[in-house]
Amino acid sequence: MEKIKLEILGLSPSQSQTGSFALVLGEEYGNRRLPIIIGMFEAQAIAIEIEKIVPNRPMTHDLFKSFAKNFHFSVTEIVISELREGIFFAKVVCTDGLKERIVDARPSDAIAIGLRFNVPIYTFETILSEAGIVASEINPRDDDDDEEENEEVVSRAGTSQKPLPEQLRDNNFDELQRMLNEALAHEEYERAAKIRDEMSRRN
Repeated sequence: MEKIKLEILGLSPSQSQTGSFALVLGEEYGNRRLPIIIGMFEAQAIAIEIEKIVPNRPMTHDLFKSFAKNFHFSVTEIVISELREGIFFAKVVCTDGLKERIVDARPSDAIAIGLRFNVPIYTFETILSEAGIVASEINPRDDDDDEEENEEVVSRAGTSQKPLPEQLRDNNFDELQRMLNEALAHEEYERAAKIRDEMSRRN
């Protein structure tokens, strides 16, 4: 099965889950986005490596790299390999120069490790087709339309106390598509991921 290379596009605090972050991956030669919700520790480990900050003491993923170096093996690639019931799974591909070994991991840990080895991140078409969000689906709007949309968002937020997944169940498919486009236009990838999951559930 052909692999698709991904790039890290963004990392931002979750608006609905305290202590969580939205990690946004994008295909290298395409316009699909793959948002993954990760924990605070893993987000910190990814951010530190992206910014090339050297901590005073080795973090867990730095320890993994030191361990690998001392035992003469390296990481060659990271693969986001499966999506089961809304949960992503990943594999860390390693080698000692003679044999290749594959280790199961959470995507957040796998990516944090992959960054330290400067190796590519991949996934498969089946995963992007199921969970990817297409950026080109965003419809340009004029200022008046944006103003009306913002008023609608404020109105909904002010009148509904239900969690977002419950709110989404009250909307038809066309309304969900409009909400998805709106979330993408404002780069609200976490919200977009929840809308995408509700749309996928109905298919």
